[in-house]
Amino acid sequence: MAIQLSKGQRIDLTKQDPGLNSIGIGLGWDVKQFDGGQDFDLDASVFLLDASGKCRNEQDFIFYNNLASPDQSVVHTGDNRTGAGGDGGDDEKILVNLKQVSPQIEKIVVTVTIYDAEGRHQNFGQVLNAYVRLTNEESGSEVLRYDLGEDFSIETAVVFCELYRHNGEWKFAAVGSGYQGGLAALINAYGLQ
Repeated sequence: MAIQLSKGQRIDLTKQDPGLNSIGIGLGWDVKQFDGGQDFDLDASVFLLDASGKCRNEQDFIFYNNLASPDQSVVHTGDNRTGAGGDGGDDEKILVNLKQVSPQIEKIVVTVTIYDAEGRHQNFGQVLNAYVRLTNEESGSEVLRYDLGEDFSIETAVVFCELYRHNGEWKFAAVGSGYQGGLAALINAYGLQ
């Protein structure tokens, strides 16, 4: 049975499952019914950070226009523009091979942003049932799940979770922090502009 995490909780993935290597990070959400006239297009993105907390270059930014890291250790399975859940109800999915991740990468940050949020007058206050779940891709089992219960009334970007190295072991942090300024704010925060 999967471990249910709350905001701010951390778990040692290496101790929890010493053989864990090939993982899936499934992200899901629903959109509230409202009369906005525009479709919602939420996008998962991943930032690979070095010890300074920044991306080394643009290749460390994995999103719908750059679906894989150069070493193929982190792969985005593709943009879902409809919001219809696919695999296990996940709207978008990231695959990570922990053993292949470059030793220079200290943190893998998983975010979700709303495409053209400002132009469409959309924010995460209009999103329900957002979650992230981590699966063991070899066994198919769900390892952990974090349901973002927060009401993000004005935010247009949310850091869902982080995978990070500590003393040679991989850990998972349930973050759930919202940002204004959409994807551009995250790109700036992680040193790409």
